[in-house]
Amino acid sequence: MISMLLFACLLRAESTPQATLLILSKSALTLSIVDPSSLKVIASMPSGPDPHEVIASSDGKFAFVSNYGGGAYNTLTVVDLVAQKTIGPVDLGALRGPHGLTFVGGKVWFTAEAAKVVGSYDPASKKIDWVMGTGQNRTHMLYVSEDLKWIVTSNVSSATMTFIDQHNAGPRADWDETVVPVGKGAEGFDVTPNGKELWAANAQDGTISVIDLGTRKVVQTLAANVMGANRLKFTPDGKLALVSSLRDADLAIFDVSGRRELKRVKIGHGAAGIEMQPDGSRAFVACTPDGYVVVVDLKSLEVSGHIDAGKQPDGMAWAVQR
Repeated sequence: MISMLLFACLLRAESTPQATLLILSKSALTLSIVDPSSLKVIASMPSGPDPHEVIASSDGKFAFVSNYGGGAYNTLTVVDLVAQKTIGPVDLGALRGPHGLTFVGGKVWFTAEAAKVVGSYDPASKKIDWVMGTGQNRTHMLYVSEDLKWIVTSNVSSATMTFIDQHNAGPRADWDETVVPVGKGAEGFDVTPNGKELWAANAQDGTISVIDLGTRKVVQTLAANVMGANRLKFTPDGKLALVSSLRDADLAIFDVSGRRELKRVKIGHGAAGIEMQPDGSRAFVACTPDGYVVVVDLKSLEVSGHIDAGKQPDGMAWAVQR
């Protein structure tokens, strides 16, 4: 009886938790499922070539990985998070260099950098069902509104943000594009939880462009001094903005309402992806050069732990099974 109970416990310990942190390793070519309570890797699955970003489906059962390669690849890799196995690639055809990802309205939305487009993939029909060109260089990261009425993407080499707004609904929907100039090397960005502003981190000039979402105009440029900025993420309460840098040892933390730097936290020798725990207690930052993910306590604003999920960690996502 004792042995049977022990075996059952072992099975439960190896199964995917209801809430999990997903971490990509660019060197190991894996997607790891991490138990956020223990910070231990539960399972690792093949991610496909050059994995950069990952997103989970709304039900938390599947993950989708962009195989980037700077335009060399044209696939999304699908992973079953419950069975803990890689299902296989989605062929994007001519849409090469997929990178930014989000999952909204039952679909995977992605950028294809080499093709200069934003598109959506329907997992139910297994088809790409929408594509929109930006005409901008290095269309990279992505945000899609929950009501599917507007989309925004960063264009790194063009130093712009492209807003794509639905003009009318239905099968003959039209879309209007607004191109907003920002700082050089704009890549990582986020929308404030109240939906009023967008902050874009500009890697080449170390600034942050603040865009009013009502007017689609830059209302302020912050002298953030974060050269090599890679990602910018707001805390769930919207009070703080975290900015990672591929060139700097520090994670820069900004007070959003005061629009000023609050603190710098030493985390390694450079960092890429940032993922917020939904309850706002912790942030996870991928220290790519150091080969670990650092855990930042969002109350003390100090490092509280590290996660080893393979060399060159980058993209991360939160998955909750429903």
